[in-house]
Amino acid sequence: MEINYRRMKKIVIAAILSLLILPVTAQNIQYGVCPGCWNTDSLGNHRVVLQVEENAKLARAVIPWRRRDNYPGKKRIIVQDAATGLRINNVKIQSLTRETGDIFFEPASGKGTYYVYYMPYKNEGRANYPKGQYLKPDTTASGAWLQTVDDKLPPNVLVSDMQSIDQFNSFYPMEMIATQQETAELVKHNAGRAFLVFPEDRAHPIRMKSDLPFRWIQNGPTTAFKGEAAKGENFTWQLGLYALENLDELKISFSDLTTAAGNRIAAKNISCLNTAGITYDGKPLLINLHINKDQVQALWCLMNVPSSAVPGTYHGKVTVGARNTSPQVIEVSLTVTDQLAKHGGVDEPSKMTRLTWLNSTIAQNNTVIAPYTPLKVKGNTIDLLGRTVQLNTNGLPRQVQTWFTPEMTGYTKAPKNILSEPLQFVVKGNDGQHIAFKSYGVNFSRVEPGTVEWTAISFSSDLRMEVKGSLEFDGFIAYTVRVTALKEVALQELALQIPFNKNAATYMMGLGQKGGNRPADLEWKWDVAKKNQDGAWIGAVNAGIQYSLRDEKYVRPLNTNFYLTKPLLLPSSWGNDGKGGISIHETANGVVANNYSGARTMKKGEVLFYNFNLLITPFHPLNTNFQWRTRFYHRYNNPDSIKATGATVVNIHHATPINPWINYPFIEHEKMKAYINEAHEKGLKVKIYNTVRELSNRAWEIWALKSLGHEVYSPGPGGGFSWLQEHSDTDYIAAWFVPEIKDAAVVNSGMNRWHNYYVEGMNWLVNNVGIDGIYLDDVAFDRITMKRIKRVLTQAGHPGIIDLHSANQYNKYDGFNNSANLYMEHFPYLNRLWFGEYFDYEKNTPDFFLTEVSGIPFGLMGEMLEGGGNPYRGMVYGMTNRMPWTENADPRPIWAEWDAFGMENSEMIGYWSPNCPVTTGTPQVPATVYRKQGAALVAIASWAAADTTVQLVIDWKKLGLDPAKATITAPAIKNFQPARSFLPGEALPVSKGKGWLLLLSQPKK
Repeated sequence: MEINYRRMKKIVIAAILSLLILPVTAQNIQYGVCPGCWNTDSLGNHRVVLQVEENAKLARAVIPWRRRDNYPGKKRIIVQDAATGLRINNVKIQSLTRETGDIFFEPASGKGTYYVYYMPYKNEGRANYPKGQYLKPDTTASGAWLQTVDDKLPPNVLVSDMQSIDQFNSFYPMEMIATQQETAELVKHNAGRAFLVFPEDRAHPIRMKSDLPFRWIQNGPTTAFKGEAAKGENFTWQLGLYALENLDELKISFSDLTTAAGNRIAAKNISCLNTAGITYDGKPLLINLHINKDQVQALWCLMNVPSSAVPGTYHGKVTVGARNTSPQVIEVSLTVTDQLAKHGGVDEPSKMTRLTWLNSTIAQNNTVIAPYTPLKVKGNTIDLLGRTVQLNTNGLPRQVQTWFTPEMTGYTKAPKNILSEPLQFVVKGNDGQHIAFKSYGVNFSRVEPGTVEWTAISFSSDLRMEVKGSLEFDGFIAYTVRVTALKEVALQELALQIPFNKNAATYMMGLGQKGGNRPADLEWKWDVAKKNQDGAWIGAVNAGIQYSLRDEKYVRPLNTNFYLTKPLLLPSSWGNDGKGGISIHETANGVVANNYSGARTMKKGEVLFYNFNLLITPFHPLNTNFQWRTRFYHRYNNPDSIKATGATVVNIHHATPINPWINYPFIEHEKMKAYINEAHEKGLKVKIYNTVRELSNRAWEIWALKSLGHEVYSPGPGGGFSWLQEHSDTDYIAAWFVPEIKDAAVVNSGMNRWHNYYVEGMNWLVNNVGIDGIYLDDVAFDRITMKRIKRVLTQAGHPGIIDLHSANQYNKYDGFNNSANLYMEHFPYLNRLWFGEYFDYEKNTPDFFLTEVSGIPFGLMGEMLEGGGNPYRGMVYGMTNRMPWTENADPRPIWAEWDAFGMENSEMIGYWSPNCPVTTGTPQVPATVYRKQGAALVAIASWAAADTTVQLVIDWKKLGLDPAKATITAPAIKNFQPARSFLPGEALPVSKGKGWLLLLSQPKK
C-alpha cells in the first residue's frame, strides 16, 4: 500500500493540535455554506465535514467547533456516511463541550467523507408558532462494538469543513467562541483594566453577549479603528466592550475629525446609539448603560458624513469610560472618498446606513391632517371638526358637543350635548364631607392649528390640584392631573365623575362589556394582571366619549396574544392597592361614570397623578363613496387577474414574493416597485403589510437592535424556531413564523425608537417604491406614531390608505379588551376596518355589529372577516367581505348590485337614525336605506331566533317616491337572493339569519 506521508503527517499534527484545543485555524478548517445539501428538518442547520484518510475500523474525531449554544451534551449528534447517505449507528461520544466534540465512530465505507450533524431538531406545536425542540442524545451503537472502542486511540480524522445550510444560519466568524483558556489568557494579559475595547466594522455585527468571538482573540484589543465612507453617508461602526468588572454610567464622547489640511467633520455629527438618541415621541433620550462583569456590549457609533466633506483621511478620537474607571481613547481614522452617497446611503441598508433612522423626528410636528380642520379658540371654547369643547374654570370640560347628523353624512345646525353636567373631581374628607376647591381660571399656554394646551389650578385647604390639558385636532384630549397634599390629609374618596347625557349614552364597550347596548348599572374593579382594561367608550352613533385612566408611569402593554407577558401597570392613584374601581349607573339626569380611587391618606408634599384621556367620537362624517368605489383584494396575485375581479386596491401580505419578511418590506423592494408600477398602469392601488408588533429575523439591523437590550425587543422566555435559539440569547419572545420561507419574528417591546425607523421606512417606501398605503394586522404603537405614518403616507398627494384588521381581543391572552376600544385612538387616521377574526357573526346582536365591527359610530366603515361574515347583516352597515380571502363568500355579486343601483353619492340612512324612512316594526329585523334621487336600496337582515315575516313601514315622502307608482323588487343576486317582486303592504318573509336587498323605485318621467 502506498503511503502518503505528507497527508499522514498533516493528520497527526491536526490530531495533536485538536487535543491541545489550539485555535481552529491550526487544522486549516474551512468555514462555508452548502445550500440544499441536506434536509434541515431532520438534521438541523449545521454540520462538520470529516475526512477519514485511511481505511480503519475505528475513527476518532476531535472537533474544535467553538459553539455558542449552552449544554451541547444534551443535544443529539448524527454521524452520516457521505458515500451512502446512511446514518452511522456505531458511535461513541467521549465528550461534547462548547469548545470541542470528541467522538468515536465506525467508518462504514472506510476511507472517505463523513458528516457530523450536531444540532438536529424538530418543530412542535402550531406551524406559525413552532416550539423548536432539539433532539436528545440517543444510543444506537451495539454493545459488542462499544467494547471494541479503544479510548486511547489518537485522533485519526481530519476536520476539513464547518458548514451551515446557508449564510444566514452561519456562525462564522462572529459566533465562533473563544475558549475559556484563551479568554483567561486575555484577561491575565490585561490585568488592572476595567474593560477592553475591540473596534469592529459594520460588516461584522457583534452578536454574542456572554462570549468573546474567537476573531477578537486573533486580532486582540486595539485602540484604533479605520474605516471608509462616501460623502454624505450615514456611516456606522462598532466598539465592542468586554467588561472585566461591573461598569456603571458608561459614557462615550467624540472629538471632531480633521484632515492634515484642516478639513473637519464636527463632533455633533457623531453619536452612539446605545447611550443617547431621540424617543419615538421626539424627546431627548439619555441611556444609563450598565454592563455586567464578563459581558460584551456593542456600542454602535453613528456618523453623518457631510455631503460637502472634502475627500481625504480624517482623524479623531473616541473616549469611552464609566464611573470610577479610567477612560480609554480610540483613535479613529476615516477615509472619505469622492463618491457621493444618495440620501445618506439608505438605499444600501446592509451597510447599516439606516440606523440613523432610529433617532428620526420626521413628521413629529403636529400639523393638521386631512380631513381635519385647524383648532379655533374663543374664550374657553375650542372648536374642532364637527365638535366643540367648552372648558370650566377648573380646566375640565364643562360641555362637549358634536354637530354630526344621526346618519353621519354631514353636520346639523343644532349641536348634540354629550354631557349632562360638567366633569368634576369629587373629593371627600375622612368625615364624608365634600372638599370644596377654588379655581383660578384657565390659562392657555399653546394655541396652534393642531394643538391647544391649557393649565388650571385649584386649591382647597388641604390639597392643590393642577390640571394640564391638551386637545388635538382629531378630538383627543390628554389630561395630566397633579394632586398635591398641602398637609397630611385623610380622604374617604377622590373620584372623577363623567356625567353623560342619556341620549349620548346608548351604547358601551369596555370594562368587560362587549360592544352593544349600555347596561343600566355596572361595577368594575382593576385587575391588570389579567385584564387590559382601564376605561370605556360610552356614546351614541353621532356622539360619544372614550375615556381611559392613567398615571405618570403608564406604559403601553403588549397586545395580540402577548398581553400577559407585558400587562398594564396598575396606576397607583386610580388603583390605590385594589380600592379603586368604576361604577356606571343611570340617574334622573343621565348616566354617570364614577371613577373612584377609595380611601387613602396623603402625607404633606405627597403627589398623586390622576391622569386620564378622552376621545370625542365620531371623528368625522362617513365617507360612503370611498366605501362603494374602493374594493380590496387581499391576496398577492398578478394585476390583470385582480383588475378582472372589479377590485381597486390590492393588499400585499407578508410571505409573498415581493414582501417576504414580516414587517421588513425592504429586501425585495425592487420586485415590489416593479409590481406596483404595473398595477398603477392598470389603475390599481397597492398597499403592503407592515406594522411593528413583531420584526423578522431577516432585518439587516437585528444585531444593532439587540445591542439595545430590551428597548426594541421584549424580554421573554426565548424558544421558538431554531434560528432564534441558535443565534439569540434566551431573553426574547418568539412570534409569528412562516414555515415556507423560515421567517421567524420576535416581539417588539412596545413604544421605542424602532417606531422612528418605522416612520422613516414608510417615507422611503412612498418615495422610492410608490406604495399607496399600508395594511395593519393589529397595532403595537400609539397614536403619535399613527399620526406620523399618516403624514408620510399622504405627502405630496399620495393616497395613504390605511386599513386595520384585528382578531378578537376579548380573550384571556389579550386581556379581555374590545378590538374597537383598544384601537380607537388610531381610528381618526384609518380608511377602513376589517374586524374581526374570531368574531361570531351569527350569534352577536345588531348593536355588537354596530359598535365593534362596523366603525360607523366613529366615522368609519368596515368589512367582515371571519368566514366571510353574514352578507345580509353586513349590508345593513354597508359591509361586504373581502376578495378573495374567503373562497365561499364572494362579494362580487353585491358589488355588481351596487354598480347597477349607483351607490356612489347615495345617502346611507341606518336603522339607528330616527330619520330612517323604512322600518320593519321588528327590532330583530332592522332596515337600512341607501337613498338617491328617484330610488332607494333597502337592506334588511334578521337577528330573529326563527324564520319570520315583517311588514315594511315606508315613509314614501322621505324617499321622494310616489307610492302609487313605486315598485318593490328584489333583484337577483347570486348566492344571496332570487329575483322577486313585492306589493306595498305585502308581508315580507325573512329567513333566520338572512334578509333582503330591495330596490324601491318608480318609472322616470
